[in-house]
Amino acid sequence: MTSKKKDPRSGSPLYNRVAVLRAERGLSRQELADAIGVNYQTIGYLERGDYQASLELAFRLTEFFKLPLSAIFSREPFRPMSEALYQTPAVVPGRGARPKGAAKDLRPRV
Repeated sequence: MTSKKKDPRSGSPLYNRVAVLRAERGLSRQELADAIGVNYQTIGYLERGDYQASLELAFRLTEFFKLPLSAIFSREPFRPMSEALYQTPAVVPGRGARPKGAAKDLRPRV
């Protein structure tokens, strides 16, 4: 198995929510690509993290989704949407008790 070496010139990784935002709106990669003027493969590369958006592409996405840049891109991994929406702390199995007053994690274990 090969691993990608990080190019020291590329800086830290850039995370995005393009796949989530596209799915929420029921759009195919082709539909999103057509709307912002890029090839559909660019959307796939972007969603997988194989491609970092140019500033121009980032602004096209913010205008299309009508969201601020920080809602689409981040230098830190995004919290799960449900956690972000409901302000619940992530429960990590084996990391001790949950904080006092925190809801029990009812998500099915996979």
